[in-house]
Amino acid sequence: MTEQLVRTESDGFIYTITLARPQKRNAVSDRLLRALEEALTNVPEGTRAIILAGDGKHFCAGLDLAEHQHREPFGVMQHSQWWHRIFHRIQHGGIPVIAALHGAVIGGGLELASATHIRVAEPDTIYQLPEGRHGIFVGGGASVRVARIIGAGRMAEMMLTGRIIDAEEGQRLGLSHYLVGAGEALEKARQLAERVAENAPMANWAMCSAIARIDNMASDDGLFVESLTAAVTQTSPEVAERIGEFLKRKGQGPRT
Repeated sequence: MTEQLVRTESDGFIYTITLARPQKRNAVSDRLLRALEEALTNVPEGTRAIILAGDGKHFCAGLDLAEHQHREPFGVMQHSQWWHRIFHRIQHGGIPVIAALHGAVIGGGLELASATHIRVAEPDTIYQLPEGRHGIFVGGGASVRVARIIGAGRMAEMMLTGRIIDAEEGQRLGLSHYLVGAGEALEKARQLAERVAENAPMANWAMCSAIARIDNMASDDGLFVESLTAAVTQTSPEVAERIGEFLKRKGQGPRT
């Protein structure tokens, strides 16, 4: 029987993806990565928020070094770009992704987490970029996503020393947005997913699709794209209805 490396569950507007390789600390093998890609490709219609979690004691311990293969440079580049495509789908897929973090969030696991939009961490969460100790370099997007969160200098220090960042320091650095009690990350992620799912889908799409791209633009270009995105989102019938309901609740509706 084929091992199920990624479990999925759809409940209303919320779709949960769980890495299910706990005996390997959810380390990313090619098979697990392929299963994650399939789960992201087959998001149920009507999904408004995604929860990403890890089974067992850890979120994800990164690349499965037991499967590390000797590749020619072009093969390494293609493998890295495969990771990039999958994590790009998480960040820019138009549906908010909330990560429930606990235990190891290491190497490729941190790259995976940094592609999500909201991160909830438990007290035992640890972050590490140990690539320098293994004689390799990041290949899943950390030099862009993690560096933007904590700064290029701090990321270089993490890689050079291989030091471990605990949950509290990770919270201060922005690696998580919420720090909750032991065993509470998944429930908090669920609460946040329910809150996010109440937003207009087009607004969520804009926030997930535009903000990171604008951050990568020159200021004038970013402001132009902001205006275009506002024009697309703020003129939909749903927005007019939502604003009308808000004004009605505030007693500021149109006078009759």
